[in-house]
Amino acid sequence: MIALLVQAQAGAASEGSATSSTSIVRLVRESNPISQGVLVLLLLLSIISWGIILYKLWTYRAANKHTAQFLEVFRRSSKFSEVQAVCRSLGDSPLVGLFQSGYAELTAQLRQGTPDASNGPNPRPPAGRPTLKSLTAVDRALMRASVVEINKLERRVSFLATTASIAPFVGLFGTVWGIIIAFDRISQTGSTNLAVVAPGIADALIATGAGLFAAIPAVYFYNLLSQRVKLFASEMDDFAMEFLNIAERNFT
Repeated sequence: MIALLVQAQAGAASEGSATSSTSIVRLVRESNPISQGVLVLLLLLSIISWGIILYKLWTYRAANKHTAQFLEVFRRSSKFSEVQAVCRSLGDSPLVGLFQSGYAELTAQLRQGTPDASNGPNPRPPAGRPTLKSLTAVDRALMRASVVEINKLERRVSFLATTASIAPFVGLFGTVWGIIIAFDRISQTGSTNLAVVAPGIADALIATGAGLFAAIPAVYFYNLLSQRVKLFASEMDDFAMEFLNIAERNFT
């Protein structure tokens, strides 16, 4: 008997759910063109937002993996040239961009301090180890590269903030418009019967629900991705200081 009651309740629940979803589809199909346009716009915002979210999560995961591998190689190697050799295979890490920029500035300064064989038939060998002319220039190169890498990480993330800001207002506009249409129907029919009022109000509230459906994930993942960018920026600052310390110890 109990099993039969449970099955009956489950069947009623599934039937109610199917009826509810069918009613929502029917309301959307029978709504006015402006309400349908609002729902299409919110659907597009939601689809684009989820595309950005999934792409950024995949990108940041690859960046974390390559960053860990790059730091292992960087701290194990005794020469910057050995690190440069693995940069191409670990290009998803933002630290690679910093290293290549600092290494290029470092190499350029060291080459300027090396005597050129074309200046004479028997140039004198350089005295002692090569030295940097300006450690500040290396620091500026690292700072420029850091800005470039942060801009890459933040690209398209701002769209999530835009979606989170405007989607509720777009949904509210659809709701207000639907309520206006509902009151217009009441004035035309001259009846306040629930059967006359309810479909228009339900149609209007669908837009608000759609706006929240698009905005809530956008807000959550915007905050999450922004926090990840801050962590990457912190890692780049730490790496820049580590790079400068090594350069100062060996080339000044």
